[in-house]
Amino acid sequence: MAISLAWGMCFIFGRLANVSFPIVGVIGAGQLARMMVPPAIDLGISLTLFAGSDSESGAQVAPHRVGSLTDFAAVLEWASSCDVVTFEHELIPQELISAIEASGTKVFPSADSFVYSQNKLVMREKMSELGLPNPRWQRYEGGTPELEFPLIAKRVSGGYDGRGVFVIEDLAVLKALHDSIGQTLLLEEKLDFDYEIAVMVARSPHGQAATWSPTLTVQRDGICTQTVTPIPNFSRALAAQTAQIALAIAQGIDLVGVMAVEIFVVGDRLIINELALRPHNSGHWTIEGAVTSQFEQHLRAVLNLPLGSTALVAQYAVMGNVIGIETDKSTDLYRPYLHLMARTPDLKIHQYMKELRPGRKVGHVTLLGSDLLHLRSEVSHAVDYLSGAIDE
Repeated sequence: MAISLAWGMCFIFGRLANVSFPIVGVIGAGQLARMMVPPAIDLGISLTLFAGSDSESGAQVAPHRVGSLTDFAAVLEWASSCDVVTFEHELIPQELISAIEASGTKVFPSADSFVYSQNKLVMREKMSELGLPNPRWQRYEGGTPELEFPLIAKRVSGGYDGRGVFVIEDLAVLKALHDSIGQTLLLEEKLDFDYEIAVMVARSPHGQAATWSPTLTVQRDGICTQTVTPIPNFSRALAAQTAQIALAIAQGIDLVGVMAVEIFVVGDRLIINELALRPHNSGHWTIEGAVTSQFEQHLRAVLNLPLGSTALVAQYAVMGNVIGIETDKSTDLYRPYLHLMARTPDLKIHQYMKELRPGRKVGHVTLLGSDLLHLRSEVSHAVDYLSGAIDE
């Protein structure tokens, strides 16, 4: 019996050793694709990217094909070599996603799910259907709106990092915006919110789901500059409600992969802002700050592997975005390492190897610990020093 068992185990392990590891295709080759590479390497998973150019952040470190998303034949040919295709941005035609699905290649999130991060009107309708907290909103085709001024007007698709979002003070400005854009707008009430938060959630095809701790997102000019996890002075009740909202959305839209749910906090109320069905800037802290990063979890989810632990590994994780400033103040982003690594040895620096442009995210830093004031101060210093805003 012992001999038979040993032979059987050798047979099983031999078969496992010959199993081909899956190929995951990622449409997009920015920094989010770049950050999928380390966990893919650790798991033995092959990544292939569909990139716009060889110089893109992810294309610098991973196998890729260069092409246009308008060339459906090229994308379909590339996708045919993949076991599953996923995304790192929303700017992908729905028709293309459906075409890949029709070709027989698995796509996660599916076209039916991904639309909720591409079309803000469809997203609002779905949140209402699920009974989840929306702001007051309406579809705007012209005329006098139902909502009071001032209000928020949004492009239905294509906006991010504050782009495509407008604060409107009166009817004349609204009509001028509508005429200039020439398409339907989403109007929302202008909330007097206390702060913005985000929560990352992951879900697999067989329905396993997990959330990370909610994150405070500090915004400037519509761009996230810093995140703090967990949220300081955030009640357990609100944290639990945040997780419940994220899990309800994940199930309600049949999410597969990871998703960021951006939320406004208004007193003791939570109001859903937007969704991103992909790894997200507000989850970068998970690379060092959680047992399982959002990037590893995304790969696990789209491959229908069991999800990993989302527990924090320190009391606090603070992440700061390195954002390009005026081009005449651009700097050598490598030179600051000498100062920053000597000053703060525990600081983790991530460079995206992108061209410096004002307002563009070109990297991030993360610091873990228990002294929140110290963490935030050191992260702010590192970001300013890397960007060239300060030189001491």
